Amino acid sequence: MADRDPNWYRIRNIWYSMIHRTTNPKHSEFSRYGSRGIFVCDEWHSFECFYNDMKDGYLPGLSIDRIDNNLGYSKQNCRWATKKEQANNRRSSRLFTIDGITKTLAQWVDDSGLKSSTVRQRLYTYGWPIERALSTKVGG
Repeated sequence: MADRDPNWYRIRNIWYSMIHRTTNPKHSEFSRYGSRGIFVCDEWHSFECFYNDMKDGYLPGLSIDRIDNNLGYSKQNCRWATKKEQANNRRSSRLFTIDGITKTLAQWVDDSGLKSSTVRQRLYTYGWPIERALSTKVGG
């Protein structure tokens, strides 16, 4: 298998880390995973099952991401994601809804073309509403 897929070793390392951060109390990340009730589904305790479920779609530079951060690792709740996608999917990400669309602040800032520091200052220092903070041009 390893000679057919150049990503096999990387995917195995991702699997190994996922198993250990959810099951090993001595793992440095256990408090953020295993002790919070985040688990790996029974099927994925076998690397072969995990690999067969997740090999498609993997590209170098991606890592495993739980779609719902309050649920465990399973085929239905996992995807391959970039660092930026994962940063927008953190429990600590602040969400804003504008016209029925909910995004993280970072996603709204990306779409606005403004600097993150400008929008954050407007929100947190000046107390502007999110719509005004994102729509007012600099100097405007």
